[in-house]
Amino acid sequence: MLIVSVVAFFTFVFLLATIAVTVAWMGFLKRSAEQSEAALTEVEIPDEGSGLFRNERLSTVNFVDSLLNRFDFFEIIRARIAQAELDWSVGRVVAAMLLCGTVALLALLKFVAPWAAILCGLAAAFAPYAYILRKRNKRFLKFRENFPDVLDSLARALRAGYPLSASMDMIASETLPPVSVEIRKTATEANLGMGWNRALDNLGERMPLLEVHLFTSAVQLHARTGGRLSEVLGGLAENMREAIALQGEVRSLAAHGKLTGAILTILPIGIAIMMMIVSPGYMQVLFNHPWGKNLITAAVVCLVLAHFVIRKLVDIKV
Repeated sequence: MLIVSVVAFFTFVFLLATIAVTVAWMGFLKRSAEQSEAALTEVEIPDEGSGLFRNERLSTVNFVDSLLNRFDFFEIIRARIAQAELDWSVGRVVAAMLLCGTVALLALLKFVAPWAAILCGLAAAFAPYAYILRKRNKRFLKFRENFPDVLDSLARALRAGYPLSASMDMIASETLPPVSVEIRKTATEANLGMGWNRALDNLGERMPLLEVHLFTSAVQLHARTGGRLSEVLGGLAENMREAIALQGEVRSLAAHGKLTGAILTILPIGIAIMMMIVSPGYMQVLFNHPWGKNLITAAVVCLVLAHFVIRKLVDIKV
């Protein structure tokens, strides 16, 4: 048993050292590539923050970039990173996912069954991508809350006689992020010759929300058929406010169920930790018995499944 523990310890240390060396080497290659590009570039690129000069590379390391380009899934990750407005590369996200999964796998092999450790490692590897999705959803929610006011401002500017391009520029300078960032990108793309139809389609790709699709459809339809766009935008803003208010009421009613699910998930874990502190011998049976690790794994799986079931029940779509 002692020999197995020593071998496992040295294997764990070796894997951590390997991961650290790999990350350091990737950082060195990235720095070298950036210095080489800076040395070869003689023309200064203006205003990279506008979002028009896009970096299509998935990673600054050439080998990793060519490898990631073979899979469509990494294109989805890049789109999610852009929608979350994070300055990360796909290669960095993939490296973080591999690091989290490996550390979790090695740390849990002693406490749970091997197959459960593998599942937990896969779940831990998903954590960086889950963080990106969370940032993306928070940005979408903030965009939805501020978008009706932007439509009202745009409608008032159109009634005052401003053209659409000037109205979009004015709104971009007066509103708060993330709405101002997306409106500025759309107006810049249209003013640089891309055309309003293509610029609005790009806005819908960056912000795949129903409100944005309604706005882009209204503007594109107005460009083909004419009419009073200001009245259409005013009606859209009013309907969006009513929908947001209704969704807020639903979220407030479902908050009790979400809190109950979180408490029921955390309570068994808290009791187990308390028992390990108060009476360690009582909990050592689970770790020493042949079926102990399987029982711990089954309990954790049931807790996770029950948590997601409760979240699904209280997640009411409006």
